[in-house]
Amino acid sequence: MGETFLRCPLRTPRGRCLVSLPPGGEFLVGTPELVGRPGDQGFCILVQEMVAVRLGVASGTEGDSSPAGDENHFTVFFIQREKEERWSLGSLEFTAPASSDLAIRWVTALEIWIYHHGVTRPKSLLVFINPAGGRKKAVETYQGQVASLFALAGIHAHVIETSRANEARDYILHQDLCGFDGLVSVGGDGTFNEVMHALIERTQRKAGISEEDTDTELLPPHLRIGIIPAGSTDCVCFATVGTNDPVTSALHIIIGDSQPLDVCSIRHHGKLLRYSVSLVGYGFYGDVVSASEKHRWMGPVRYTYAGVKAVLSNRSYEGTVEFQVARLEETSPRDQTRCRSGCLVCSESSKYLLAGNEEKQLSESEGCTDGEWQRVQGRFLAINVTSMSSACPKSPEGLSPCAHLADGTADLILVHECSMLSFLRHLTRHTNRSDQFDLPFVSVYRVKAVRFTTSKVEDCEDGELPAQARKGLCWGTCQGESPLSCWTCDGETLSHADVSIRVHGQLIHLFARGIEQAPRML
Repeated sequence: MGETFLRCPLRTPRGRCLVSLPPGGEFLVGTPELVGRPGDQGFCILVQEMVAVRLGVASGTEGDSSPAGDENHFTVFFIQREKEERWSLGSLEFTAPASSDLAIRWVTALEIWIYHHGVTRPKSLLVFINPAGGRKKAVETYQGQVASLFALAGIHAHVIETSRANEARDYILHQDLCGFDGLVSVGGDGTFNEVMHALIERTQRKAGISEEDTDTELLPPHLRIGIIPAGSTDCVCFATVGTNDPVTSALHIIIGDSQPLDVCSIRHHGKLLRYSVSLVGYGFYGDVVSASEKHRWMGPVRYTYAGVKAVLSNRSYEGTVEFQVARLEETSPRDQTRCRSGCLVCSESSKYLLAGNEEKQLSESEGCTDGEWQRVQGRFLAINVTSMSSACPKSPEGLSPCAHLADGTADLILVHECSMLSFLRHLTRHTNRSDQFDLPFVSVYRVKAVRFTTSKVEDCEDGELPAQARKGLCWGTCQGESPLSCWTCDGETLSHADVSIRVHGQLIHLFARGIEQAPRML
């Protein structure tokens, strides 16, 4: 493994330090030669979070260094933590004594230990950039903030700038991916979903597994997915990293972080419709997404417009919700815990899933291994199923603050019929950290599966049905609308009202590690 121990005085911009690389190569440690002298600072850099080490002096923020002929200097590039979960690229320059080979020896030793502690780091990535998605800045974001970081880390990136819908899907399904260590989505949640759906479908095809078979367990893909946020909301990135900063996401990819993620499958009469990793919503959110599609010319403000209209309409929908409660005595949607990096709940679930004890889902018998089926019938303003917190910058706690990323469950939130002002109170609590479940018309359950049936089985696209009574302020403008809503699945509208939802524990892995911040104490 080369030199496993180095220790010598080196000069840095922080002052002269005694720099050491202890046995095991886990840390690069520097202590001031003259303790107490003003200006001299020590340091401790985790080798696992080093991006690269280069011979020479860094000449700019892009990670460039001076020609390799300068053999008395070397530069270490590493992760610096900023506010609000953001990471940035830090660098520290070292000067070795003249007429020595110490700089070369240090670079060689650090490169060996970076390789040793970075076995999960990708060497080759397939990058899909959607120039038309979200804020239409995906190309600029990748080229200006990400490409240089990948190059510094020695990652080969094969970049495809998509020019049509489903281009990324077609490539993933039909091209050879053997030379890649992961896929990267540069765009919004829609771009990520296209990549995710194609990767899951490809994996099942190669394994001879039918996605249409509701009783068959799906095989997790071996490739991880990275998200470089460049969309309107970037909910998936925010909930798994804690920020929608492209540089932070790129650094998580570079050091090879891995975060398992639960995935929900949504079916209509057994036929697979879509997969979801965040929100599957009927009623309010279904109406918002459906209405916003008619006003895409408005840009991101269309969601605000559609949301205000939906609140004023105050439409409720009749149906029956059946759900299988998860048997997790130590966790619940209201236990005030937060899923954070190294989450013990998700770790225990990993052992459970690896042991092969995941339940067989959506069987018609009542003898389920994970919990009894319960049933709620009535009128609902919103029915939401989320397998993560679904947090975003406008809602930092999300729809279900205590949901876990990888525990094999989802949280079912039922908002029963109520007044417009009461519902608005519930929505407002999503933005101010108040308990949005502490209301008499809201109920929440931790579940493994959900079934929803309407009073009359129809598609949202069917002809006009008898109009329902409305209590909203703008009911006059909504006359003629169907008494059925539509489901939204991670921002995409589904055309069927009657669906079944199943949670697949840890079906995919992201280049992420979960949010690092400590849980908020109440």
